[in-house]
Amino acid sequence: MDKGKTAVNVAAADVRVGGGAMFRRVTREITVSVEPAYLADQSAPDNSHFFWAYTVLIENGGADTVQLRARFWRIIDANGRTIEVRGAGVIGQQPILRPGESFEYKSGTPLETPSGMMLGAYQMQTASGETFQVDIPLFPLDSPHEARMVH
Repeated sequence: MDKGKTAVNVAAADVRVGGGAMFRRVTREITVSVEPAYLADQSAPDNSHFFWAYTVLIENGGADTVQLRARFWRIIDANGRTIEVRGAGVIGQQPILRPGESFEYKSGTPLETPSGMMLGAYQMQTASGETFQVDIPLFPLDSPHEARMVH
């Protein structure tokens, strides 16, 4: 893959877990689970401002120690407008995960529409210097303000 470019694949490996809104994806024995939540108290629907928080859990189920070096997010609103976010680490950190360890963080995103979706990838690096991509599952950003039609 060309430096500076990140491929994001939407695949059958994106799994919704249980009855709640948790989504999981496993890449090279690294599990990324995401739980989105609409925040009504930080949203202003009359002003087209909708806000979601999401909790991410990254679990190292492999035999190698890895470090999360970079992130890539694709945020898509209900009108198809796409925002791409790239940067070093997550929430100002580049966590190191030894085998069996996990790292959890919370973040959030606003949209101008009452629904959307997110997906992305992390760039990981092993202790030996090998870099590889870990996919973040596609997950919906749904609010109670989205008009739904039943056919």
